[in-house]
Amino acid sequence: MVASRVGRKASSRSERTQAAAKQRVASILATLQQAIPDAKVALDSSNPLELLVATILSAQCTDDRVNQVTPNLFAKYRTAEDFAKADQVELESLIKSTGFYKSKAKHLIGCAKTLVANFQGKIPQAMDELTTLPGVGRKTANVILGSYFGEPAVVVDTHVKRVANRLDLTRSQDPTKIEEDLQSLMPKAQWTIGAQRLLLHGRHVCQARIPHCDQCSLYDLCEWEGKRTRA
Repeated sequence: MVASRVGRKASSRSERTQAAAKQRVASILATLQQAIPDAKVALDSSNPLELLVATILSAQCTDDRVNQVTPNLFAKYRTAEDFAKADQVELESLIKSTGFYKSKAKHLIGCAKTLVANFQGKIPQAMDELTTLPGVGRKTANVILGSYFGEPAVVVDTHVKRVANRLDLTRSQDPTKIEEDLQSLMPKAQWTIGAQRLLLHGRHVCQARIPHCDQCSLYDLCEWEGKRTRA
């Protein structure tokens, strides 16, 4: 009987803690909505294939640089079949400025060949299918699912990882676990836009080396020990 009461109390405390955490996240999301009302993906694209290619190119590269490269790239390669038949050396020359161009070209060609062979050249709309494509992990798949197909999806990149840890929304460094933690705290309807706002907040305000705490809309909600004192 005593053990049962203790168990119920522990469960009750856990529920209250989770409820408080969700309420805090709701405040964070509401604040970010005011600070970043327009939270679109910065990569230019007109179809899911272009978004997939641009997202692969964006690894270790700025979105601005990718957007400078893709107009010429998409003018030459319009379909998955085009990318599948691409000459790797020629493709490398077009994407060289995005960095890691040899592995990116290899992934783009391999990805396109898989699309042609297994999906009739179309971008699949399921996580387990997207992640069978060479060079496509959960982050890239979630970009496609959330930004193009409108599926609830939590993108976890280096910015989301940093901000989520500083805000104590997770205590993990593993992207998949961070994704799960954010999913458990955010309403499903907020997964895509909420994660995108965390990403943009990390990119422009809560930066890695010198966070701009004096400009942070979340200052009063942040308990990070490294938070810089406002002037």
